[in-house]
Amino acid sequence: MRLFRSGEILGIAEDALEFALEASRETHPNEYMGFLRGEDARSLGLDRRGTVVTDVLIIPGTESDPTSATVNSNMIPNDMRAVGSIHSHPNGVLQPSDADLDTFGNGKVHIIIGAPYERTDWRAFDQYGDRRSLDVLDVELDDPEEFFDFTEDDLDVDDA
Repeated sequence: MRLFRSGEILGIAEDALEFALEASRETHPNEYMGFLRGEDARSLGLDRRGTVVTDVLIIPGTESDPTSATVNSNMIPNDMRAVGSIHSHPNGVLQPSDADLDTFGNGKVHIIIGAPYERTDWRAFDQYGDRRSLDVLDVELDDPEEFFDFTEDDLDVDDA
């Protein structure tokens, strides 16, 4: 079983990008780090084959400072929807470092967000560190609040 899904990455959902920009601002002056998950574009109403980055996963226990972020690899979920990584550069440099390239081996897209973390302060790279295009897509995502909107009756399962 492969951790990172194959197939073309078509773009990133606008909501996912906005979440990562805000998380980077809140973490500054330290680096922010997360992992990217995607969904089939057709399930989001797009008439194209491929994957759209829809989620940014924050890994518990991530430690960061102004020059690096370290993730406890035991905490990374084995997720079939994983497509890459995302992290910030508080110094604003939008190029992968040698340390970044060492982590780019898994996944098809890796995003670096630079200070001051505005809408144009990010770049996408492939697993080799080469810059790649990544469209920002206006797609309707499930409301995460709905995930937690259930009652005790929803939890009762009839075993009959």
